[in-house]
Amino acid sequence: MKRSACLALFLSSIGHDADAFQATSSFTRQPTLQKTTQLHATNGDKKRVVVIGNGMVGQRFMENLLDLDTSKKCTISTFCEEPRAAYNRVKLTSYFETRDPSALSMTSEFDGEGRTPWYEENNVELLLNDKAVSIDTEEKVITGASGKKVDYDVAVFATGSYPFVPPIPGKQRPGVFVYRTIEDLEAMLAYVKENNVKSAAVIGGGLLGLEAAKAVADMQVESHIIEFANILMCRQIDQGGHDALVGVIEDMGLQIHCGARTESFVGTDGSTDADNMTPVSALRFSNEDWDDLPVQMVVVSAGIKPRDELAQNTNIAIGERGGIIVDEQLKTSADGIYAIGEIALYNNFIYGLILPGYEMAGVCAKTVAEKELGIKLDLADEPAFTGADLSTKLKLLGCDVASFGENQPPADDLDVSNLVWNDPLGGIYRKLIFNKAGTKLRGGILVGDASDYTKLHALAMKGGELPENPAMLLAPASARGEVQEEEKLSEDPNTQICSCNDVTRGDITNTIIELGVEGATLKEVKACSKAGTGCGGCEGDVKTILAQELEKLGGSLSNNLCEHFQYSRPELMALVRTDADPTSVDSFGKILAKHGHGDGCEICKPTVGSILASIYNGIVLDDGRDALQETNDRALANMQRGGSYSVVPRVPGGEITPEQLIQMGETAMKYGLYTKVTGAQRIDLFGASKYQLPDIWEELGTVGLESGLAYGKGLRTVKSCVGTTWCRYGVQDAVGFAVRVENRYKGIRSPHKLKSAVSGCVRECAEAQGKDFGMIATENGYNLYLGGNGGVNPVHAQLFATDIDEDTVIKYVDRYLMYYILTADRLERTAPWQAKLPSGKNGGGPIGHLKEVILEDSLGICEELDTRMQHLV
Repeated sequence: MKRSACLALFLSSIGHDADAFQATSSFTRQPTLQKTTQLHATNGDKKRVVVIGNGMVGQRFMENLLDLDTSKKCTISTFCEEPRAAYNRVKLTSYFETRDPSALSMTSEFDGEGRTPWYEENNVELLLNDKAVSIDTEEKVITGASGKKVDYDVAVFATGSYPFVPPIPGKQRPGVFVYRTIEDLEAMLAYVKENNVKSAAVIGGGLLGLEAAKAVADMQVESHIIEFANILMCRQIDQGGHDALVGVIEDMGLQIHCGARTESFVGTDGSTDADNMTPVSALRFSNEDWDDLPVQMVVVSAGIKPRDELAQNTNIAIGERGGIIVDEQLKTSADGIYAIGEIALYNNFIYGLILPGYEMAGVCAKTVAEKELGIKLDLADEPAFTGADLSTKLKLLGCDVASFGENQPPADDLDVSNLVWNDPLGGIYRKLIFNKAGTKLRGGILVGDASDYTKLHALAMKGGELPENPAMLLAPASARGEVQEEEKLSEDPNTQICSCNDVTRGDITNTIIELGVEGATLKEVKACSKAGTGCGGCEGDVKTILAQELEKLGGSLSNNLCEHFQYSRPELMALVRTDADPTSVDSFGKILAKHGHGDGCEICKPTVGSILASIYNGIVLDDGRDALQETNDRALANMQRGGSYSVVPRVPGGEITPEQLIQMGETAMKYGLYTKVTGAQRIDLFGASKYQLPDIWEELGTVGLESGLAYGKGLRTVKSCVGTTWCRYGVQDAVGFAVRVENRYKGIRSPHKLKSAVSGCVRECAEAQGKDFGMIATENGYNLYLGGNGGVNPVHAQLFATDIDEDTVIKYVDRYLMYYILTADRLERTAPWQAKLPSGKNGGGPIGHLKEVILEDSLGICEELDTRMQHLV
């Protein structure tokens, strides 16, 4: 899930032949015993290479070796204990989208026996449903569970790892699973259905644990993440990154329990011993004052252990804590035997990532070709694996998470200077680590927005000139107000795009040209070039290249909302608002059934929720729509650092009564909340616990205070100066008009947040020209400005109309906002949306177009815009 060091989910990347913890899983597989047969090693001049394990890395080794062995000097056999050939375990969670194993295949579609044509086409013997159970390194014979014996000249261990299950009493119970294979997922699905499972716990808050939690949530089961450490993903991120990630995860409805000390899995009869076989019903903790957590299913994802049992009791050297010891050529201590992937212990380290596994497969294939098969490769240097870059970038539960370089330097390292960007409202945390002098980027952590990962990773790993002010690297692209462009990719055809499969830009470009405009879909380009088929982290770059190359060929790339809808947000909005039968598209389920597929995701659910709010104007938390909202929307508060919440009451126009001030103070004192006057003329109350929020809002409501929507995609505030009420320079009642405007638009939902301001004179104290829409008073009324915003890169609003009265301002703003709501993309502010609009017919740029639409009704939609806005307000 990255360009330079793609991260595989722990224990899923390599060993396709896991026993999946049969002692504790509720699903076990029994090998089928067959009559003993034997395949002999040398076939004429050909040597037999046996690959033990048909996982992602074992498969990659075979592909690499076949590419090198152009003169057919070897035959290949591979043991595969699962009921189907190699599949992409990194993307295991995506199985829920299709329930089709072929969508994960590493080669092509599976037939009824779990095979694909690739093996026959390449003369590879696939020993399906057959686990290697013994190896005789003296006689060079491997025996399968079926009884089949296979002689070898070269053996390559690619057995990977199996899930580590802590010795927790109750792990033997029905309902306790591991997360590793398609069969594990199918067993979980069956158990959920048969036992009416409503709540489940995932043991482990690492990478695979979070993926497992997402898988549980995709089963429509309440998902609890149980983590022993105090933060999630402690090997990749720090406390700040944890806080940002927690916000995203809880937005999806998953619950997090860090610092958890799981004592036992409790049975339905209340037993906690290690022998009882009643189904699991709860988790019990040793933490003081922690109650039992009722769950009907447990998924264990607490790490991995190398699958080295086949090498035990042989002359193959094994590490003290497991793993087969290898050298730089991936050779073991036994003659003719190699090890790659999560089974390989290099320099006393096991690499649980897909990229190092693929690098090992490449080195091993070249070594076997030269040293074992006698193929002359004319390499300048001897192939060697000397370790790997552990930088990572992935999309985890819909959230960008990346770390690179020295992302967590030791405490005694004094040559460190940190820059931190922490935006709890946007769910973005970024930490860049420089040397003390600020001349070198050493590493970093990116959560919520890692769009510039490639550039930052290259600066950290390869060096390069930093900006004169290194802080310029800190701000995320999503915080900039102007129209954003994709991070510029090198035009050099030799630039590596997919490090998993060593695919260059030139390879991708050639593939697109060969497929042509009609055939070059993202799916086909990935399948033909192999780019993006490993961890998937480079898929964004592949998509960017595809768009650029299609444009050169006269085509264009789809801008679908997500994998569940083949439409953009504006297109989906148009389908819903123009449907002849509104009752057929008045819920997420109906819209998904009519215009999409699958179960939906964290992208399309809030988007459709916003569309429903904009079209039907129902209460966002009623009739099941609460499940479409993000955590902050459901809580009516903003999650802050450490999991506490801030409460921001609406103060229209900044006007507040003494009674409201007193009630805020009393509430803050009662609940111990920190108070702060914000730049938007409101009072923010920080430090509330989630369970306190209903009581806090009830008390604030007694004096007419309501949520200020400081968390939502809608109108935040309408800032004002005091205008003619108090100011000697004021020429209009800025406060009164600001209150009117804020109360009018406070309930609407939009593609992104909205801010406004009213200044009582041209001195512009309310900063109206930096807002999405702003009004500046004149002697004759107001000047209306549209399409501005603040932030890291402010955008100045453009003058739309001059000297208009309040009612006319309202009419124009109604139409402007409704036009924006109906046509903007997901999470698109007014400034970039406005910048993308066409120019007016008589010039004038986008503002000219807006004047034609709003003032002249050039599109014939003003009546609809007026009617729809009136329905919302």
